Amino acid sequence: MDRFHELTAFITVAETGGFSAAARRLCDSQSGMSKSVSALEKRLGVLLFNRSTRSVTLTDQGRKYYDRTKPLLEEMDEADGELTRSILAVSGLVKIAAPSTFGRLHVLPLIPQLLSLHPKVKLNLCLSDSVQDLLADGIDLAIRVSPVHDLDAVVKRVTGTSLVCVGSRRYFDRHGTPTVPEDLINHNCLVYEDMTNWAFVGPKGKYSVRVNGNLSSNSVETILSGVLAGVGIGMFQRASLAGELKHPDIMTVLEPFMNEARDVSLIWPKRRFVPARVRQVTDFFATTLAQRV
Repeated sequence: MDRFHELTAFITVAETGGFSAAARRLCDSQSGMSKSVSALEKRLGVLLFNRSTRSVTLTDQGRKYYDRTKPLLEEMDEADGELTRSILAVSGLVKIAAPSTFGRLHVLPLIPQLLSLHPKVKLNLCLSDSVQDLLADGIDLAIRVSPVHDLDAVVKRVTGTSLVCVGSRRYFDRHGTPTVPEDLINHNCLVYEDMTNWAFVGPKGKYSVRVNGNLSSNSVETILSGVLAGVGIGMFQRASLAGELKHPDIMTVLEPFMNEARDVSLIWPKRRFVPARVRQVTDFFATTLAQRV
């Protein structure tokens, strides 16, 4: 019996919950579905379904096999579709997640160009400083400017950005300018999320200084507003400042001690079929962000 037909029958029974429903979906007979699945189980030497007079459910081994083979079948369908639709533009919804400030400065300006290249693609852009769960939140592509520790994700580094420590001249006129990182202990440092240990490098290598202040936030925009208002000192990814570094009242400090960098990465779920539209959008940002940041 054809192995592709066996696999198709197995996946359809798993998704419809029964041989009759699977037969209706595939315009086949119930006995044909049953024979295909039985042949697959015999070839594999495992029981894929628990069968009763009322229900058909996957066994543990059947669930594992479904999770592995479903993306393969989808990829085969997509490959067929790409050949038959090769002259058509990619289309469909792509959900993208990016940090708020970085997204506003570097992702949003690229959206018109992306939509001009792929007019049939629909974008759902989520700007948030919180790290979202790719699968749970249905994210097709995430853009991150922070370390990635997601074992279920594929990570593609596209460029990097350095860290920079900044404050307003008004603040430094009132409180003095730090000349070594240890001076920050006596300054009002504005903290993003819970990042109270700021990284520096000295003659003996990397080290950190524990800082504190009267303002903390999970929003980079809030910390930046505090710095611009002269409230205190902040540490940022350089890519998240853009024009602020040219502001006449803003100055960088401790630059000789700053060489910590952050990767700008594209992330998408591992072991999941990646549609052509998502690949096109990913390739677009891999090229344009590397040129922009």
